[in-house]
Amino acid sequence: MVRIVMKNYKKYTLLVMLLMCVIMSINAKQVSANDISEYVYPKNITKSPNKFSYMPDGKSYLSLSDDRKLVLKYDTEKAILLDTLLNVDKTRETKIDKIEGFTMSPDGSKLLIYNDIQFIYRRSFDASYYVYELRSNILRPISKKFERQRAPLFSNDGRMIAFVAENNIYVYKTDYNSEIAVTTDGCRNKIIYGVPDWTYEEEFMVHSSMVWSSDNLTLCYVKYDESNVNSYSFPLYGGVCKPNHKYELYPGEYVYKYPKAGTQNSKVTVYSYDVETRKIKHIKLNDSDVEYIPRIASINGDSHKIIIATLNRQQNKLRFLLTDPKTTITTPIYVDNAKAWINEICYNNAKFYSDCFIVSSAHSGFNHLYKYSYTGGLLEQITSGDYDVLDYYGKDDNENHYYQSTKSGAINRVVTRIDKKGKEVDLSPAQGCASAFFSPLMNYYVINYSNVSTPPVYKLYKGSHKEIKTLEDNIHIAKKYELAPKREFIEIITDDAVLNAYIIKPKDFNSSNKYPVIMTMYNGPSSQSVLNRWTIDWENHYAMEGYVIVCVDGRGTGGRGQNFQNVVYKNLGYYETLDQIAAAKYISSLPYIDGARMGLHGWSYGGYETIMAISHPDAPYKAAVAVAPVTDWRFYDTAYTERYMLTPNENEDGYETSSTMNKVTNVNCHLLIMSGTADDNVHLSNTMEYVSHLIANGKHCDMFLFPNMNHSINGCNSRTMVYTKMLDYFDTYLKQ
Repeated sequence: MVRIVMKNYKKYTLLVMLLMCVIMSINAKQVSANDISEYVYPKNITKSPNKFSYMPDGKSYLSLSDDRKLVLKYDTEKAILLDTLLNVDKTRETKIDKIEGFTMSPDGSKLLIYNDIQFIYRRSFDASYYVYELRSNILRPISKKFERQRAPLFSNDGRMIAFVAENNIYVYKTDYNSEIAVTTDGCRNKIIYGVPDWTYEEEFMVHSSMVWSSDNLTLCYVKYDESNVNSYSFPLYGGVCKPNHKYELYPGEYVYKYPKAGTQNSKVTVYSYDVETRKIKHIKLNDSDVEYIPRIASINGDSHKIIIATLNRQQNKLRFLLTDPKTTITTPIYVDNAKAWINEICYNNAKFYSDCFIVSSAHSGFNHLYKYSYTGGLLEQITSGDYDVLDYYGKDDNENHYYQSTKSGAINRVVTRIDKKGKEVDLSPAQGCASAFFSPLMNYYVINYSNVSTPPVYKLYKGSHKEIKTLEDNIHIAKKYELAPKREFIEIITDDAVLNAYIIKPKDFNSSNKYPVIMTMYNGPSSQSVLNRWTIDWENHYAMEGYVIVCVDGRGTGGRGQNFQNVVYKNLGYYETLDQIAAAKYISSLPYIDGARMGLHGWSYGGYETIMAISHPDAPYKAAVAVAPVTDWRFYDTAYTERYMLTPNENEDGYETSSTMNKVTNVNCHLLIMSGTADDNVHLSNTMEYVSHLIANGKHCDMFLFPNMNHSINGCNSRTMVYTKMLDYFDTYLKQ
């Protein structure tokens, strides 16, 4: 109880006024936070067609209903509803309440559906899977033993499904409603079969490490032995977002295998399982240089052979091995050697046909498509020019190839068809970013296109680019953000390079005014942030708050050939920093920029580069915000780090000069670091070790932590809070 004494009335009145100001400030900040939430995930996401799957002949396609209770079949040509293939209320034997996703069997006779997703890491998940037979309406779980499964894979005839449960592989036979254990010694943090370890999932984008032979008689798979990989652990708290009450008094602990630069990786081996005899054979690769197996694949139309892709530890040598899983004989048919590193698209985008395979390589200086025979002979160079091919969709029966490239400039993505005579036809506009999704026979396709002023538009096409239907146009998104400031593309010329950049000017921009500026970047090797595509995010909101936003893709980024990209090899953080500093000087020279009020922001690699840039002796920044930053490449994983830096033993000087720890004495601006405490990717220890160095050198920074959040910092208002806190920080130091 508060008792008011009248003689202290003036003091009381002043106290009340101060309290009211605080309350008003809190309320104002809450309004600001609510405004920001409209511009960041998840409220800024655009709509895409519901879960979409072509039937094998492409003449019809399947889509999930909005209420996730129906799988609907549409006529592709006429774009009309034909039938309801599955209704969760009318299935036989088993009942479920909804469908979170589905896959059609290759023969078109069954659906594999799932619900109750639980994420393992950022991309991988397990779920409850069921197989649905179209003719009988029978729905059955694919396992009687396990409630949850991972990465199920249909055989080509649709009669078997291989899946992983508790690190072991099982085969479910649909004809007999039975499951058979293929492996039995799988064990968490020791042995994994058929699905990737953390490193392969994160750095090679591997979802499944199993493949059926085309004759359905053999299942091939990768075994990951991570027994000797070092463990990493982080605390788990009770929290409010998805609370775990058992950890409220005493935090729990999450332990998993994470190989850091220079340490031991999982030992990977390949095996084949004969469905008829149930015998398992070890496929020996006969190459001591093999460190990674980023992909295994079947050959379309071949009776039984598979392809195994291998990389050495330096990731500058890629091999394709033609493998007979019955005899275990392997034959090298393709080798690509790089001066720096092999990009992931070179093995992830390769297609294997009955008479040839198509692969991309950057050995000419730009990434292009090549056609090879299975004897290893080069049959044809399909694309050429001073641009990069970034995706290969496949070829049709007329030998037309479909691909995505930067042919109209690095900031654009164009979908193109090239025929066997070399004639090219662009299937999307030259300016903007497009991608495509094709039917199995390449006779129908959906193109997703956007640019800075046009939200994603999904259109369905037939054959020679005849438009059938617009599946989604996101007009509501365009209307929602019609007043938001948009990106303008510029080039920044430095002493060493011409850099692509974009700038977002404040609403009601007046060139006679002086504005504070926030520079933002990612700038990791092969990445790109400056793209002519639709993006609405925190940047647009900040521009409405009176900031000029600038993003620059420095050297090392992708889409501009090998010379521009490879300059950062073995020396991360050096050239990127020079480019950001040079760009900052140019931006500060613009007549409407107040160079004394310059901020810097980045997330992940961008967080690393933020700290590197503010550590440069010529850094012009007054305040910076680094989210989930790497602070020393010795702390990050093997596959990513060594791809660009080799191991610490091989490149000791490179690791020393690329470390933020050695540069803390140069930091002379306000710094805020934000991280999730459960970040399995860029560990919180990066931040802790960096702060320790700051303290030892008489420096300090501000910190904001997100309990139980991973690298993405999503959920329970956390993403909004990241950008609310960041705006408050820049307002404090850049608007004074």
